[in-house]
Amino acid sequence: MKYLKISIYTLLFTILLASCKQHEEARRPLSRASGTFMKKSADRNKKLVANEEEVIKKIIKSNPKVKYYATRKGYWFFYDEKNPTETLTPKKGDIAYFNLEVKDIQGKLIYSEADLGPQTYFVDKQDIMMGLRDGIKYMHKNETVTFLFPSHIAYGYHGDNNKIGPNESLMCTVTLRNFVPDPAAPKTVAPAEQTATQQAPAGQTPKPAAPKPVAVKPATQIKKDTVNP
Repeated sequence: MKYLKISIYTLLFTILLASCKQHEEARRPLSRASGTFMKKSADRNKKLVANEEEVIKKIIKSNPKVKYYATRKGYWFFYDEKNPTETLTPKKGDIAYFNLEVKDIQGKLIYSEADLGPQTYFVDKQDIMMGLRDGIKYMHKNETVTFLFPSHIAYGYHGDNNKIGPNESLMCTVTLRNFVPDPAAPKTVAPAEQTATQQAPAGQTPKPAAPKPVAVKPATQIKKDTVNP
């Protein structure tokens, strides 16, 4: 009877051990599958970006009379109307007022300025199209600029859930009417300059600050010429 119990316990332990091992082995392919999916997804995105950039470069090449500017963010733009007299550009926290027209990359109108209406944007503090968020900081007042945005810095793989489809490159024309500092933003106060008078207690006339004594340097001794004493 004793040997029978030992045999049963040994059998149960063996079954349990085998079950755990099979469970671990069954999970490994999931990890491999997940890694494979991520790699395929990354490769697909790289190919998509490369194809979109190739289309944009062909458009640029077909318009040799237009001067395009490439940016570090991976989009291009040109000036429809430039304002050479202005030097300031919008910075974080400013309020920008602009008009916007959106076309597909071939120039077909999607949204007109009338469709979208006047735009108000708190620079770098509102969630807008990534390319436009960066591009508006290149502009000066009363300038009109056309941007060519690949989809990954436009509306990406989901579009705008309206007229802009997934993975759609865009041509956006922006007229920056004005930009001003946010009046609600806390103002930084410059440190007060030191005055010539000392601050006195209430009711007393402030005394002028005593002038600091000027250090008088001793007269420099003339060294004798070692050749002609």
